[in-house]
Amino acid sequence: MVIRNEEQRQKMQSGRGFIAALDQSGGSTPSALQAYGVEKDAWANDAEMFAIVHQMRTRLIVSPSFDGDRLIGAILFEDTMDREVEGQPTADYLWNVKRIVPFLKIDKGLAPEADGVQLMKPIPQLAGLLSKAQQKRIFGTKMRSVIKRASAAGIQAVVRQQFELAQTICDAGLVPIIEPEVDIHSPDKAEAESLLKAALQEELGQLPPGQWVMLKLTLPEQDGFYTDLVRHPNVLRVVALSGGYSRDEANSRLEKNHGVVASFSRALLQGLSAQQSDAEFNAVLDRSIQSVFDAQQPSN
Repeated sequence: MVIRNEEQRQKMQSGRGFIAALDQSGGSTPSALQAYGVEKDAWANDAEMFAIVHQMRTRLIVSPSFDGDRLIGAILFEDTMDREVEGQPTADYLWNVKRIVPFLKIDKGLAPEADGVQLMKPIPQLAGLLSKAQQKRIFGTKMRSVIKRASAAGIQAVVRQQFELAQTICDAGLVPIIEPEVDIHSPDKAEAESLLKAALQEELGQLPPGQWVMLKLTLPEQDGFYTDLVRHPNVLRVVALSGGYSRDEANSRLEKNHGVVASFSRALLQGLSAQQSDAEFNAVLDRSIQSVFDAQQPSN
C-alpha cells in the first residue's frame, strides 16, 4: 500500500489531537443548519442549502480556534471538497494552512434495516470518486454502516462489506476509515460491541503487513474495550464517534478509553450559532475543541 503523503500519515498515526467530522450530507444538513440557528426557510433548493452550509464550515475552518495543534484531521462531504476556502481547494487549505489531514466521506447513505443492521447503499462510480479524491489531495475516506441489534449475521455482513470497500480504497492509495456504528440506543449494545470486535479482529487478521486502515467506533459500554484494536499493527488509529451523546457524555466516555481519539460532529458543533459574533463563535469553538482534546488519554 503506497500512501502519497508520509507527513500526513505520521500525523494521523501519532499526532496529538482529534478529527473534526464536517461531513453532514444532504439528508443531515438541514438539522445541522437548524442547530446552528439557520431555519429551513433560509434556502429554496439544495444548491442554496449547500452554499449556506459551506459558509458555516468555512467559518469553522478559518477560525483561529480550529488549529492543527489540537486537530489532526477533518472529514469532508464531497460538496465541501469541491469548493474553496479563502481561494484554495478545501483540502489544500486544511493541510497547507492548518496542517489538518483531509478525509472524504464516500458512502451514499444507508440501506433499509435487515438482520438488525443497516448496510451501506451501493456507491456508484466509486473509482471516479476515489480518483477525484486523489486529485484533490485527500488522504483518506470514511464510510458508515449502522448496527442496531446484536445480530451475528448482520454484524458479519456489515464488517464484510466495510472491508471489501476498504480494499478498493487501499488499492487507490487512500486510507479508509471503517465506521460500523453501534446505535447508542441499541437494547443490547454491549453484546453488539462484542460481536463487532470479534468480526473486526477476524478481518484485520487477513490484512497484509503495511496495509493501513482506521476504525471509527461508537464509544463502548466497557471501558478500554477496544485497546486490542488500538494496538493492532494494521490499524493506523481508532477514533470514536459521538453518536448522539452530548459533548459532556462523549468526553466522559472518551476519557475511559485510552488511545482512542475523537471524531465528533454534533458534539463538536454544540453551542455554535450563526447569530454569534466572530469573537463569541471563536470562544465557544475554542472551549469545545479544548474539552475534547483534554478528554483524550494516551495509550497505556
